[in-house]
Amino acid sequence: MLTVMDAAEEMGVFDPRFVRIWGQTDNQLPVRVVRPARARSHLLGTDAPPWLHTGSIGQPFDFCGHVRGLCADMVARCQELWHIDVSRLLFAVTQARNGRAHGLQARVTPLRFRDGRLTRRGRGTAYQVQRYFVGAQEMLYVVTFCLPRFLDQDFDDKFVTVFHELYHISPAFDGDLRRHEGRCAIHSRSKRGYDAHMAELAREYLADGADPALHAFLRLNFAQLQERHGQVMGVIVPRPKLIPVPARRKSS
Repeated sequence: MLTVMDAAEEMGVFDPRFVRIWGQTDNQLPVRVVRPARARSHLLGTDAPPWLHTGSIGQPFDFCGHVRGLCADMVARCQELWHIDVSRLLFAVTQARNGRAHGLQARVTPLRFRDGRLTRRGRGTAYQVQRYFVGAQEMLYVVTFCLPRFLDQDFDDKFVTVFHELYHISPAFDGDLRRHEGRCAIHSRSKRGYDAHMAELAREYLADGADPALHAFLRLNFAQLQERHGQVMGVIVPRPKLIPVPARRKSS
């Protein structure tokens, strides 16, 4: 089992600030209960169709486990996402600060700089992004969903959001984001065109025999999942920090 010191030694820096590791006996991934946004949840209602199976009734709903299973199937079925290794994606949630429908839905955080570099220079100082490990596996991206807000979108919008985040991952799968030509390197020249392409990928996925059991939870809103399961749980990890690299250490 990889330890913090093992990872630090591999990097040549005996400083645990550069590495975050979970998945060990005494340091599991932190799982928390997501709080409801009462006004929004009340508006959407709590009656859930009984034919949509989302796990054992009365047992906490594992949001990150369900979205991981869905993303693994999306990657396997969508040729444009075949480069993604889901085992190196850390799925997490962040608590919405209010009940507004608009705002952050999800984000993908790269754990490398441009072209997969571990460090970059800024104003004469080299910085390294923290490296995240779950057990012995190093993560290259953190995919975070803002709850309850994400779950309170329409079904189609949720699907587009998931594809939107996965498509940001570099085709080289090197910890960097996919980059487009021109000034709008992340969303291409037309965000509307980008979103339309994501909607097309979502429609193709659903029409290609996707297992309804994997995305049944997306047909329910947060209040419905909470009513059925009692609690909605998710992994909550801090955003990676940029750490100044000691002068004695060479940049990657």
